[in-house]
Parts: sequence; structure tokens; C-alpha cells
Amino acid sequence: MTILRTKQAVKSALQILRNSQKTIGFVPTMGALHYGHLSLVESAKLSSDVVIVSIFVNPTQFNNKEDFEKYPITIDEDLLLLEKNGVDFVFLPSVEEMYPSPILLKMDFGDLDKTLEGTFRPGHFSGVGVVVSKLLNIVKPDKSYFGQKDLQQVAVIKRLVADLSIDTEIVVVPTIREADGLAMSSRNVRLNADERLTATILYKCLDFAKDELLAGVDWFVIREKVTKRFHDEPEARLEYFELVETESLEKLEQIKGQTAVSICTAAYIGDVRLIDNISIV
Repeated sequence: MTILRTKQAVKSALQILRNSQKTIGFVPTMGALHYGHLSLVESAKLSSDVVIVSIFVNPTQFNNKEDFEKYPITIDEDLLLLEKNGVDFVFLPSVEEMYPSPILLKMDFGDLDKTLEGTFRPGHFSGVGVVVSKLLNIVKPDKSYFGQKDLQQVAVIKRLVADLSIDTEIVVVPTIREADGLAMSSRNVRLNADERLTATILYKCLDFAKDELLAGVDWFVIREKVTKRFHDEPEARLEYFELVETESLEKLEQIKGQTAVSICTAAYIGDVRLIDNISIV
């Protein structure tokens, strides 16, 4: 496994492979890797000749300075894990390499970044859009792999790629969960033992809501029950629990007549903010 720390090093190494007609699969990450990330790597390995993973904690997508400062950094462990799992290259840039001068560019994704996460994290998706644009332009992968857990981020990146005519295929990989249903996340390591048990409320409520919807129960009745369940759990604080059209993220009131529907949620467990979603149809 080769570690590349500069944009030029990435371009030089990958151009040689492109000249040999090798296909390149790309997995962008912020490190603190877990089996969810490794599922992206495995998907990339199955359909690409060469796999490159980036590790970069992007400061421009954090609207909360404390959240950025608390983000777990485990570079040594991450590199060992990637090497063990057959990754060919790791792009490990510094902040100065990615942002040699202050970024003035702002991105607006229309309705996609004005709802759900966009409501609670203003500016977040602009930061995501800028860094993903940079990474895709540096790596120029044939395919780029993202997890379904970040459903809204996936929708934003799909729009970014389409609107800017970036020549890469976006591959969405299903969410990987712990045995008790909790979606794997780099933030999970910040939960203490009691909070870790409490955190299963997110998936339990998503699963409950899916079953109720498919049984024909009114969405607003379901959401009221879920809201009460969070209210009764002292270590949990619900931010949102919404039924949406999967691609546009338009909020819905029912699933009839829809081709792709998901439920999205975000909640604080202690002082750790978690997100999750589940597909309905």
C-alpha cells in the first residue's frame, strides 16, 4: 500500500495506471475507520482494478467547532486496517495541501441542503460539496463509493456530479449495522456504555415506523409515537424524524404512489449527534 500526501503525487501515480487501462475505485473518508468503511472498500475492490482511499477530516463541513475538535483521529490504526484489507493507495493530505488559500466558494444545492441536516447544520453541505469536488478532481476515479447511512450527503453528491459533469459513477453501499441495529459510525466511539445502549433507539424507531407505515398506519400518528418514545428517554434528544422521497428528500405524508421512500432521523445521545435512515419502498 502506497501513502500519497500531495495532489501531485496522486495525479502522477494514478496517471500511470490509467495509461495501462486500469479502472480506479475511490473511497473518500474522514478516518476513524470501521466495518462500514471497509464495506465500501470491498465494493470498490469487486469492480475496480485499483482502490484508493482518502483520509481527510474536512474542517469546512463542520458548523460546530467543538464537534470538529472532538472528531476521533486514528491514523495509524486506519492505515493498518486499509493495508490489511488490500487497499492500493491512501491519499493522506494536510489541511494546507487541500486548502492552500482560504476558501471563499460557497455551494448551494437548492432544496436538498435546506432540509433535514441542512436545517440543523447550516453551511455543512457547502463544505461537503467543496471538498468532494476537490477530491474527485484530484483522483478522477471511474467509480466513487459512499454509504447509504449518509443519505442526504449522497443526494447532494449525486447532484454535484451531475451538475458539474464530473466523470465518475456514484456507487451507494448499504448501511452496515452492529448486531443490535446501531448504524456503524465514527462517532459511536464517543458514546459511553450507557449511551451506547441508548443509541439503539434510533434504529428501533426507524424499524417500528417502517412496519407501521407498511401496515397502513397514518404517518403523523407514527411520528407522534416516536417523538414520545424519545421524550421518555432522558439521554436522547430527537432533532428530526421525517418521511421523505429518497432522491429529492422532499418531505412526505404517506407512501402511496411513491417509488422510493425513506425515513431519516437525527438525535443527540448525550452530547453525541447521530444520524440514520431506512428505506421503505
